[in-house]
Amino acid sequence: MSGLPWDASYHDGPAPWDIGRPQPPIVRLAAEGGFAGNVLDAGCGTGENTLHVASLGLTVLGVDVAETALAIARAKAHERGIEVEFAAADAFQLEHLGRRFETVLDCGLFHTFDGDERPAYVASLASVTEHDGTVYVLCFSDEGPDTGPHPITQEQLRAAFSPSNGWNVAAIEPDRVQTRYHADGAPAWLATIKRI
Repeated sequence: MSGLPWDASYHDGPAPWDIGRPQPPIVRLAAEGGFAGNVLDAGCGTGENTLHVASLGLTVLGVDVAETALAIARAKAHERGIEVEFAAADAFQLEHLGRRFETVLDCGLFHTFDGDERPAYVASLASVTEHDGTVYVLCFSDEGPDTGPHPITQEQLRAAFSPSNGWNVAAIEPDRVQTRYHADGAPAWLATIKRI
């Protein structure tokens, strides 16, 4: 997948999902000690979640296909004096990173993929997630009024991350994703998924 359509999202001011701060569920997860070891933020955008986790002293790599977003993320890291790494990467070919991670964050990426794209993406995640590692997926939910674009059902999450392909869905909790268009955020799922 070319990064160009995504990159264009960052050319004329902030993208709809770029709220200028980390997502509240990610801040909460971090406060609860949810991140451990080497951390990957897949689809990091301009890096707010990546920077927040890195500011806690963890080793974090944020990846995205949008070079403009990565440039903004690197500038923020420099301004804030946060030691963190950002790299261009295709979410379908994460094995090219040549690294493995104990914690992986997907904030707003999973729900951008069509049903036929999800197996390849989940296999790509599997290639970089340590056994017993944790993947967190924060995605638009199909439940509630004023849902975001591309809402996901719990069943779709469980189908994508199943024991047959090396995953155990430990929990799927209702949450909110903040956007520039939803006053109180959009309905979301926060899934905690373990690599088995």
